[in-house]
Amino acid sequence: MPNPTSATPAQTTAVGKLNDLEIKDAHLIFDSVWQDLETGFGRENLRFPKEIILLGGAPGAGKGTNTAFIKKTRGLTCPPIVVSSLLDSPEARALKDAGNMVGDREVVGLLLRELLKVEYRDGVILDGFPRTKVQVECLKLLVDKMHALRREFYSTPLSIHFRQPTIHIMVLFVDEKQSVARQLKRGRETKAHNTEVTRTGIGELWEDRPTDHDAALASRRYRVFKEQTWDALQSLKEIFHYHFINAEGPIAEVEQNILRELEYQSTLELDPRTVDRLRGVPVASEIIVHARQELVKRLDSYELEHAEKFARVIAFIEKKIIPIVLRHAISGVAHINAEDPVLEEPVALAMLIDVFSERGYHAVVDLHKIEVPEKVDLATGEIRCRMKKVFRIIIRFQGSEIRRG
Repeated sequence: MPNPTSATPAQTTAVGKLNDLEIKDAHLIFDSVWQDLETGFGRENLRFPKEIILLGGAPGAGKGTNTAFIKKTRGLTCPPIVVSSLLDSPEARALKDAGNMVGDREVVGLLLRELLKVEYRDGVILDGFPRTKVQVECLKLLVDKMHALRREFYSTPLSIHFRQPTIHIMVLFVDEKQSVARQLKRGRETKAHNTEVTRTGIGELWEDRPTDHDAALASRRYRVFKEQTWDALQSLKEIFHYHFINAEGPIAEVEQNILRELEYQSTLELDPRTVDRLRGVPVASEIIVHARQELVKRLDSYELEHAEKFARVIAFIEKKIIPIVLRHAISGVAHINAEDPVLEEPVALAMLIDVFSERGYHAVVDLHKIEVPEKVDLATGEIRCRMKKVFRIIIRFQGSEIRRG
C-alpha cells in the first residue's frame, strides 16, 4: 500500500510576523486544546471536516449574502460556523460569567469541538476565523494534525473517516469607500426593519451594529480588518488554496467570480490513490480542446481511405434519416430504428456520428439484438430463432421556437 502524500505547512512554511515567543505561545495553546480533545473524544474520533472554507472579508463585502451561494457551489448542506455566534454560546457565556476572557485558547477550543460535530463531516464554511496571528498558527497546527491522523489510520478500516483535507481561504474584497457605504446602507435598512417589527409585533429584530450608523466608526472597522484580519489571512496565502474575490459588483457578477475561483480540481481534493485510479480517464475539458480538428481529420480520412463506404453511409443518412429529422424540426429530437446492413461495420457507425457532429447535431446509436422465432424443430421441439439487429438512432438538435398566442 503506498504511503499518502503528506503536507505539514506548520513545519515547512514561514509563519508570517509571529516572533519566537508568539509561536511558542501558539503551540502551548494548541497543544493544550488538542490534549483535551484526545482525552475527551479519543484519537480515533477526532474526525474533522473533509473541506474547510475559511470565509473572510471586509465589512460590507457580502459574506452573509454570498454564504448560501458558496454552500450550494460546494455541495454543502450544513449551516456555516460563525465564530461571533460561537462566542455567544452557553460555553462562552459561562466563561465570561466566571470573569474569564474569551481569548485565543478559548476560541480555538470552542471551534475545534464544534468542528468535530457529525454535520460538518463533509465540509463547512467557517466565518470569522482566524482573526489573530496566534489563531493563524493554530490553524496550521490543526491541519498538520489532520494529515498526521490520516497517515495513522491510512491502512485501517477507519481510513474513510480521515480523508485528504482541503482548506480554502476565501476573501471577499471591497475598497474602503464601498465598505463604508454598504455598512451605512445596512444600518438604514436595519433601523427601518426593526422600527416596523416593533410597531407591528410581526417578524424578528435584526442585529443592529453601532458602526452601521456612524461613517467614522464604519471606516475604523474597515481599517481594523485591513490591519488585523487581512494580514492574518494573507499569511496563509502560500499554504492553502487562496481565493481573492472581487465583491464590489452586483450579486450575479460576484457569484460568477466565486464560481471561477472554486472550479473543481480533482488532484487537489481526491485521495492520491483515487487520483491514480482515475488517471486513465481523460478530463472532458482536455479532450474538447482539439475536438474540432480531430473531427475534420477523421472526416477527410473517411473520404480518402473509405470513399465507397462513406458514400453509402451518406446516402443512408440523406434518404432514411434526414426525412424523419425534418419532421421533428420543432421538437429538436428524432428517434429512428434502422436495420440497414450498412451500419453493421463499426467504422460506418463512427462515420454516421461524425457526419451529424459536423453538421451541428448530436447523434447517439445503440444496437439492440432481438431473437425472432423462425421455425420449430419437430423432432426436438426446439424453437429456432434468427438474430435481428436493430440500430436505434437518436438525433438531437436545437428545435424551432413556435410563437404562441
